[in-house]
Amino acid sequence: MLLAAVALPASSLSAQQVDGGDPITVTGQLPATLKGLPEGPEIKGMITARKGGQMQVTADNGASTAVLVAPTTEIKSSGGFLGLDKDKLSAASLLNGLPVTVKTVQYGGGLIATQVKLKDKNLATASMIRNGTAQRFGEHDTAIAQNAAATEALRGRVGDIDQYNIKGTTNIYFDTGKWALSRDEEAQLCAAATQAKAMDNALLLVVGYTDAVGGEDYNQALSEKRAAKVVNYLQQKCGWAPYRMLTPTGMAEADPAADNTTAEGKAQNRRVAVNILVSKAVDGIGEGG
Repeated sequence: MLLAAVALPASSLSAQQVDGGDPITVTGQLPATLKGLPEGPEIKGMITARKGGQMQVTADNGASTAVLVAPTTEIKSSGGFLGLDKDKLSAASLLNGLPVTVKTVQYGGGLIATQVKLKDKNLATASMIRNGTAQRFGEHDTAIAQNAAATEALRGRVGDIDQYNIKGTTNIYFDTGKWALSRDEEAQLCAAATQAKAMDNALLLVVGYTDAVGGEDYNQALSEKRAAKVVNYLQQKCGWAPYRMLTPTGMAEADPAADNTTAEGKAQNRRVAVNILVSKAVDGIGEGG
């Protein structure tokens, strides 16, 4: 799902909450100060989309909320502000896949972020994102930029998968209409993360699927919830760094792994695929030869 572009030519502003795939529509000008505006909800989740001054945060239950990031929005961690600027970090550092807690105010029928807070354990990751590199990728800045561009293109459909080599895939299966993980499946996810951590330049791409039962909109939302659940567990419990995660996507009943006319086939299609990818631009770099 792509976010609509921001247009701010008028004197008022409105924003539409994203729930079920509706685009965000924004018009008007942001207020000069957020003080005195009615308090909005606190939103906890993962950044799943960015477009201009807009940010979409998806909670663990799959619910998505759109907020605007204003020039006065504070972007910080529990250990203090990041970067050299003591006042705030650039909104450009709020990348897809980062877990955040967002405080908001209400304005013009929508929500504006007053503060975006990163969790303690993501401080090192956020710092690497802020600096534009990790030490192990220090010699491959061009490849990193290509991966970042590919992340945006992969949001809706995995159209550029041929740019990567697939080093392994772990499939997690779900009951009908469910997105909960069993302890065995949690262990499989951490095993996949451990396997990927051993590979230089490895990224994870998480894709959710459903069987053919149910409507298109329902299955799309369900596949996204399954993908979000897996991503959250990989990052929060398995220690997978958000900057090494391509934007997750839901494919609903597309690309079935088995026959959707049988119970056995449907069970194989209710899955999330965790793909270990290495960009072809950097695959093999560092190996002897």
